Amino acid sequence: MSIPILENAIVRMLKRRPFYGQFLLGLRRIETGEDHPLGVTVRDGVPTLSVNPLRFGASPPAVQEGLLEHCIKHLLHLHMLRRKGRTSRDWDLACDLAINPTISHLPAGAALPAAFALEEGLAAEEYYALLADPFDLGRIEGHGSGAASRDRGGGRGAGDDAPLPDTVDDHLLWEDADSTPLRLAEEVVRGMVREAWRQADGEVPADIREVVAGMLAPSPIPWRQVLRQFVAAAGRTGRRSTWLKEHRRFAHGTPGIRKRRRLNLLVGIDVSDSTDIAALREAFAAELVRISRGREAAITVLYANSRIQRVESFRGSAAVAEVYLGGGFTDLRPVFAYARTMHPLPAAVIYLTDGAGPAPEKMEFPTLWVLTREGEKPAPWGVEMRLEV
Repeated sequence: MSIPILENAIVRMLKRRPFYGQFLLGLRRIETGEDHPLGVTVRDGVPTLSVNPLRFGASPPAVQEGLLEHCIKHLLHLHMLRRKGRTSRDWDLACDLAINPTISHLPAGAALPAAFALEEGLAAEEYYALLADPFDLGRIEGHGSGAASRDRGGGRGAGDDAPLPDTVDDHLLWEDADSTPLRLAEEVVRGMVREAWRQADGEVPADIREVVAGMLAPSPIPWRQVLRQFVAAAGRTGRRSTWLKEHRRFAHGTPGIRKRRRLNLLVGIDVSDSTDIAALREAFAAELVRISRGREAAITVLYANSRIQRVESFRGSAAVAEVYLGGGFTDLRPVFAYARTMHPLPAAVIYLTDGAGPAPEKMEFPTLWVLTREGEKPAPWGVEMRLEV
């Protein structure tokens, strides 16, 4: 989605801090009417930046860039996925204390360790341990600034009823990250970091170089695990209410959401020589079969080079991704054009390719680029995975 005030801020960052600017280009961007100027989360496997144009536009340009840097650092550290059952109000504050001292321009009142007589440079988990009340039996998913007081040592005190500072971005969005496994989110962000690093010619801000270096290292996550988790996250397309589970964002008496188990995938197979390898295709096909077995699944397979050469469909445990001799040059766009004509629309697109060909500038479908060993991600959007057999 084009949000002019946000696009202008990203352009400024591309000029002055190219790594941050390039990283932002990899985020899905949506407009919202929430109270905070912006917020970031991982929603069904897709990193998403939510922006209130009026509130974001009310800040000076330098503060806008500070807010964007704040959200980028939350995502780089996967703060929204590291909560692990902790009390939300304390975890939210701890995450801000961990990153805010490294950001030059933030709104007035942004939480800083000095306000709690705490040292800078600690991880979110360390700040949380200093802030959290071990005897707090309140709802673990509670939100808001609260009314708990703290003594100068960082623990909860008894004589000061000042509320906790609010976060500068919308952390309510972090509940959406519950639908994405941590390992998948890590791989998604790893791919965004690699792309931003390439586009910025290796120029990385000093305070995040260590984090980026870790992301640039070879992924320790097996490709089969990434593929399974991507499908599980992207496949949550159907929703219906259930009174057996309370809705986490709203008051009592509101039905929760139960996800339908439905899987409708479009698989693109690049028929260039780099992917026309029996062992590679067979490993890819076998994993897709394992994923779909036992589920209500429909998988459409397109073999394509510059155009779609062949279309196959299967359900359950049928074979897929045979070796198909296509040749010619590669154009990745026809597969996505086909996706838009499908009914129902696919929950996700999985494309086995070396990435050597033009791709759409943007895409509304969650996409997993299954790249060969020497392949390159052809677009800033989508999740990158290396298939090595």
